[in-house]
Amino acid sequence: MAEQEVEETRTKSQPLIPGLPNDIAELCLLRLPYPYHALFRSVSSSWNKTITNPRFLFSKQSLSISSPYLFVFAFNKSTAKIQWQSLDLASGRWFVLPPMPNSFTKISSPHALSCASIPRQGKLFVLGGGESTRSAAVYTALTNRWSCISPMMSPRTYFNAGNVNGKIMAVSGSVGGNGEATTEVESYDPKNDTWTAVKKVPMVLAKYDSAVIGKKMCVTEGWAWPFMFPPMGQVYDSDEDTWREMSSGMKEGWTGVSVVIRDRLFVISEHGDFPMKVYCSDDDTWRYVSGEKLPGEKMRRPFAVTGADDRVFVVAGGLNVAEGRVSEGQNGEFSVEWRIVSSAKSSTQFLPASCHVLYV
Repeated sequence: MAEQEVEETRTKSQPLIPGLPNDIAELCLLRLPYPYHALFRSVSSSWNKTITNPRFLFSKQSLSISSPYLFVFAFNKSTAKIQWQSLDLASGRWFVLPPMPNSFTKISSPHALSCASIPRQGKLFVLGGGESTRSAAVYTALTNRWSCISPMMSPRTYFNAGNVNGKIMAVSGSVGGNGEATTEVESYDPKNDTWTAVKKVPMVLAKYDSAVIGKKMCVTEGWAWPFMFPPMGQVYDSDEDTWREMSSGMKEGWTGVSVVIRDRLFVISEHGDFPMKVYCSDDDTWRYVSGEKLPGEKMRRPFAVTGADDRVFVVAGGLNVAEGRVSEGQNGEFSVEWRIVSSAKSSTQFLPASCHVLYV
C-alpha cells in the first residue's frame, strides 16, 4: 500500500512535459494522433493516466480536435479470419485493432453477430453471434481496448442492432442452436451497464438492414427471391416504446444498404450501377440522388455503409473505400460526388460486414 501511495504521489508531481505547465502540455497531448495512443501511453505513467482519462476525449471534442476514423469489421472468406481495422481518413493509413474477446473467436458467420456504435464517445459495441450468443463487448477508441459488458438477456444471432438515443438496441434474430426465430427486443444502457426488455416486435423479421432516424429505428427484411411478395418492415418509436408497420413506399423502395445523413435516409442500391436514393417521408417515395455514380470499377459487393455529417462512406470487397459528399439544393434535391479514399493492399481477400465512424 505504501509503495502504491508513493507511486501516485510521484505521478502527480511528475510534469507531463518537462519545462511546460501541465495545462499547456495537455493541449500538446490532445493533438497526438489516435492510432499511436498506445505507444504514447508507454512514455510515462503521467502520460498514460492523462490519455486514458475520459476527460481527455471530452476535451478533444469541446476543442473540436477530435477527428473521424472509419472502423471496419471484416472477414476473409477463404480462411474465416475476422478482424477490425480502422482507417485514418486524413492520412489514408490503416491499422488493425486488438482481437475481440475470446467469446467472439468462434462464430458461424460474421453476420451472426451485430454491431452498433456511439460515435461521439468513440465506442463500438459487438453483440451475440459468438461462442456464447449472449456475449456483448465494447471497444473504447481512447484506450484501444476491448472489454466485456453485461451479457444480453436473450441469446441471439442474425439480428439487428442500433444506437437509439444513446442506448443500444438488439432486435429479433434467432435463438438457440436450432435457429428458432424470436420477436424479443432489448435495450442496453451504457451508463448503468444494464439490459432492459422493451416492446416486442410484432412479427419475426429476417436480418437484412436497419437504420436509426432520430429516436426511431427502422428494420426491414428487404426483398427476397423470387420477389413475389413485398418485404416486411417495422418502425420502433423509443419515446412511445411502440412498433408500427413500415409504410409501403419505404419498405418497397429499400433496395440496398442504408445510411442516415442529417436525419435523412439514403440507400446504396445493390443492383445495376449502384444508384443512390433518398427517402422522402412527405409522399412516401424514394428519389434518385443526382451527380456521380459509385465508382463501380473498384467497388465490388458486398458493401458496408456508414456516414458522418454530410459524408457517406462505402466499404467494398478488398476494403476499398469510397467517400461521397452529399449536398442539398435549394429545391430539396440531393446530389453526390464520389472519390476513392483508400484501398488496403494487405486486405484484398477481406470483405466488409459492418462499418462505423468514431470521433477520436
